[in-house]
Amino acid sequence: MQPTKKLKLEELGRIDVETFKKTEKIPLLVVLDNVRSMHNVGAAFRTADAFLVEKIILCGITPKPPHREIHKAALGATESVDWQFYENVKEAVIDLKTLGYEVLGIEQTTNSVMITDFNIDRTKKYALVLGNEVDGISDEILSDLDECLEIPQLGTKHSLNVSVCGGIVMWEFFKGLK
Repeated sequence: MQPTKKLKLEELGRIDVETFKKTEKIPLLVVLDNVRSMHNVGAAFRTADAFLVEKIILCGITPKPPHREIHKAALGATESVDWQFYENVKEAVIDLKTLGYEVLGIEQTTNSVMITDFNIDRTKKYALVLGNEVDGISDEILSDLDECLEIPQLGTKHSLNVSVCGGIVMWEFFKGLK
């Protein structure tokens, strides 16, 4: 057996931005609802790139590219992943539902379903809403969501960082939709 070695960038076989734009995406959008941290925004772009997410929807106070602080975490993914800005998250959710997306909040609610118990249907299109770092998803859209999903947590903390949460749910939906 040969010793393990790290792969060099050129050995990873990554595609360029032009090829990425032409590559078929999974039927998944990510909605950032008043996410304030540029690091979290950049990380969402980078993860969306990794898992072939269709688009990121930025809403409210969520910072928009181009910005140096977003770029530090995104590492160029703001160029590959399509994005759109809505001033109002409720308008975004209504538009997405009109376009046939099942809109799912990632939030701990009285009716949330554990993501491990949610059946991802390959015939559907999904939009995942990630909320503000302190306040979570905007109260004004809770009744508009098709369902809320929760990530099981067994430790002493009651929440995960937005970028970590986004990574987990994008990975789960990538596995279910790819």
